[in-house]
Amino acid sequence: AFNLIEGDMAARAWSRLSRALPRLSVARGGQRSFTASVGGRSSQGVAKVMMGVAGASAAAYGLYKFVKSEHHGLLSVAYAASPVQPEAQNSVFSQTKKHAVYIWIHLKPNADVKACGKVAANVQNHVDSVVPPKEADDEEEIWAGVGFGPNFYHQAFGHSAPETYTYPHRKGALGDLPSTGGDIFIHAKSDSTSNLFEFTKRVIGAFPANSIEKFEDVYSFVYENGKDLSGFIDGTENPADDDDRKAVAVDEQGGSYVITQRWIHNLDLLKNTQVKMQEAWVGRGKPDSVELKYKPKSSHVARIVGGTEFARPKPFQIVRQSMPYGSLSKEAGLFFIGYASSPKNFEFMLNRMVGADPDGLPDDIMRFTRCVAGNYWYFPSKGNLKKLA
Repeated sequence: AFNLIEGDMAARAWSRLSRALPRLSVARGGQRSFTASVGGRSSQGVAKVMMGVAGASAAAYGLYKFVKSEHHGLLSVAYAASPVQPEAQNSVFSQTKKHAVYIWIHLKPNADVKACGKVAANVQNHVDSVVPPKEADDEEEIWAGVGFGPNFYHQAFGHSAPETYTYPHRKGALGDLPSTGGDIFIHAKSDSTSNLFEFTKRVIGAFPANSIEKFEDVYSFVYENGKDLSGFIDGTENPADDDDRKAVAVDEQGGSYVITQRWIHNLDLLKNTQVKMQEAWVGRGKPDSVELKYKPKSSHVARIVGGTEFARPKPFQIVRQSMPYGSLSKEAGLFFIGYASSPKNFEFMLNRMVGADPDGLPDDIMRFTRCVAGNYWYFPSKGNLKKLA
C-alpha cells in the first residue's frame, strides 16, 4: 500500500524509522526482545536516538492519517488483494512441549461417521474443559490437533483430501514398515502429563457408545534435552523458526499431511555395540550429532538425503515432532511423527529406508529398531475442521 500511495514520502519515513528504532533480535525459543543499538554512547547520544525515534514515529503517524483520510478505499483494495492462508491446527508447526500423547483410533465399521467426526472436530473444546483458556499458562496449556485416515476423511467430508495419501506396507531386507491403518488420530502436547491423560480420557469418553473398535494412547517425554533413547540427538536438521516450519508443514488450504510410526528399539543391542559402529549406522557423531564426512551409503543420513556427499541438501523436508516413549520393563522406542505440505515428502524417505530404490540398500538404522505401526493422516485447517462440528 505504501508503494501505491505517496511512495516517496512513505519510503523516506520508513527509512528514517528503521534507522532510529532499536534493533529487533529473536532469542532462542522464539521469544522476541528489543536490543538498543547504541553501544557505549553517552546519555546525550541515547537521547538523540530517542528523538529520532519520536520524529520517525510522528512521520509515520502522519502518513497513517493521510492514508486513512484520503485513500482509505485504495488501501482497502491493496490489503484485500493479499491472499490469506487458512489457519492450521495448533499441533501442526508449533514447537514441542515436555510431553505429548498420540491417540490412534480405529472405529467399528458401523460407527456413526457424522457423530464421530463431530467429537474430533470439537477437540479444542476438550482442551478448554481440561485447561480453561484463562488458566492456560506455559506449564498447563495443551496444544492439540486432529487428523483423519483417507477413508474416514472421504466419508466425513464427502470428498477426498487435496492429495492422495495412501500408506502402503513396505518390505525391506532389515525389516518392514507395516501399514496398520486407522480412522482418527489426535496429537496433543503439554508440559503436564496429568493434563494430557485427562484430555485423552475426555476425548475417548465423548465418542458414541460402541463406536471404537480399538485405540492406543502413547505418552511420550523429552529425554536428555532432546535425545532419542538410542543416545543420538533427534531432529538435528529440523526447521527451527516458526515461519520455516509453517512453510514446510502447511499446504495452501491450511492443512497438513502427517506420518505416524511407532518404533521399538533394541536397547540391549545398542548397549553392546561399539559407538563407532552406531555412528556408521546413523551417519552422525553420537556426542554432538555432527554429520560424518565419510559415511556408508546405507547410513540413515545417506538414505534420507539421497547420497553420501557431505552436507548434501535434502530433496524433501518435514517438520519432525517425534519423541521417546515406553518403559524398560516392557518396550521403549520412538514415536515418529512428521508434518509436511505434501505426502510426497514422506515417500522418498520411506522408499529409501527399505531399499525400494535403484541401489536396493536398506537403512542401517533398522538394525537396532523396528517399526510396528504406521499410517498417513490429513489434518485439515481449523476452518475446514469446523465443518464437522
